[in-house]
Amino acid sequence: MGKPKNRNFAVIGLGTFGTTVASELARFGNHVLGIDTVKKNVSRVAERLAEAVIADGRDEQALREAGVGNYDVAVVAIGEELEANILCTMNVKLLGVPTVWVKAMSRTHHRILTKLGADRVIQPEQEIGRHIAQMLHNPLVRDYVSLGNGFHVVDFRVPESLYGKRADAVGLVEKHEIRALGLMRGSEFVSCESGATELQTDDKLLLLGRRENLRRFADGL
Repeated sequence: MGKPKNRNFAVIGLGTFGTTVASELARFGNHVLGIDTVKKNVSRVAERLAEAVIADGRDEQALREAGVGNYDVAVVAIGEELEANILCTMNVKLLGVPTVWVKAMSRTHHRILTKLGADRVIQPEQEIGRHIAQMLHNPLVRDYVSLGNGFHVVDFRVPESLYGKRADAVGLVEKHEIRALGLMRGSEFVSCESGATELQTDDKLLLLGRRENLRRFADGL
């Protein structure tokens, strides 16, 4: 698998969320422009980003002068001012930015941003809250990724009750309609394709299935 192609990102709104996104993107080697109306916020990230400027996302001309229209992706991370968030989203779309991600504050706000043409609308607090609740609900679930259409990949810690059992003896496919993609044994990936792999202490299964089936399997252990 080749190395991901670096892209140019404009992050507008440098609060906690925007600063984290911008800093991490820069750490990955991307060219990142950070924009905020507050000088303190801009100064805080100036050394970490390729560019950081004071500008108002509500002002299309200010964004144009900052060169936002030349960026591959714009992240509108303005979190508290609904009007500024919406106007900024409209402006980056008008400037022709190919991909626009926007932070939303409510379900209604989410619908508005979708109608404005945002490519991805995110509600970080809700998404992280659901993620944490799932892991708190069942400590065997170490992490998970949603693939859409109800399917998830779950990083699942093998419980003591399954130690020594073959992967095909657990009844993942037959009883639960779940597929074992493989398992991590320390830093080594072990395939479960044959079904003959025996589960050991500290193994971490990578399971693919529908959310309700994965939950039923985990709750039944």
